[in-house]
Amino acid sequence: MFDSPVVATLTIAAAGLLVCTPIVIAGLERGGKIDPALRGDLQRRYRSWLVLAPLMIVPVLLGAFFTIVAVGVLSLLCYRELARATGLFREKLISLLVVVGIVLVNFAALDNWYELFVALFPLTVGLIAAVAIFADRPKGYIQRVALGVLSFMLLGACLGHLSLFADDPNYRAILFWIVMSVELNDVFAYVSGKSFGHRKLAPHTSPNKTMGGALGALVLTTVLAAVVGHFVFRASEIDRPVHLLMLGLIISVVGQLGDLLISSIKRDLDIKDMGQTFPGHGGLLDRFDSLILVAPAVFYYVGYFRGIGNPAEYRLFTGG
Repeated sequence: MFDSPVVATLTIAAAGLLVCTPIVIAGLERGGKIDPALRGDLQRRYRSWLVLAPLMIVPVLLGAFFTIVAVGVLSLLCYRELARATGLFREKLISLLVVVGIVLVNFAALDNWYELFVALFPLTVGLIAAVAIFADRPKGYIQRVALGVLSFMLLGACLGHLSLFADDPNYRAILFWIVMSVELNDVFAYVSGKSFGHRKLAPHTSPNKTMGGALGALVLTTVLAAVVGHFVFRASEIDRPVHLLMLGLIISVVGQLGDLLISSIKRDLDIKDMGQTFPGHGGLLDRFDSLILVAPAVFYYVGYFRGIGNPAEYRLFTGG
């Protein structure tokens, strides 16, 4: 589990943060640095992470199989939230195809069958469009198909790239680095926005996000991701300042766009949260929205310059 110093260090750091956070919150409250409303918000976020952190860390530590299964379960639960919020769950056949597509995407990663993973997007999209015809309801056809395609694209094809990382020998360090950078990107945006954010970034989409928060996160995440990335990709083609800084920029910018993407959907539906998994603080999709676009962006950047996976490995279940 801890062959990589990066994995061991980040695991210890995550445990340390969970232990120290309530002490810091209490100190800020006694010092008059935060008001009761902000304290309550911070405490809710902390309680969420008490549940989320072990669920994110333990499967990756246990092995590639558990990592891929965990990503698959996360994708299905996020789709459940999206389907209920949009009403797509009423379209039984389309919803079934999305679920089957998500399962197959993660099976392809588990089988080390990259060609199937790539083929599943056009095949699933085409099948959704074709199957929707048989309902014989032309009115609303575009909306039903578009919702099905968007759901599979975001929660199957995009989020499924996290599973593909598990085919790489160094997957633990890479995934820990990605998740750490994405989650701290949110924290940096939150803290920077509270500290010096005044001008709204997208007031109609996400009223609480500010230009100051976005720029603060951009700078801090880029530097942090580049520094930690040096140890993750040591002695590889990626281990160059230009690549490390570019990856940091990608994670920060694309992560914030993923957050705004889900916010746009929520504003369109006129709802506050996608689910109630964490009472008063939203659902799984609200917590993992930034990873949706980051996963494929980082995968293909790293894949282009360094490669992902082990080409010598055979497909585990289907052979070849």
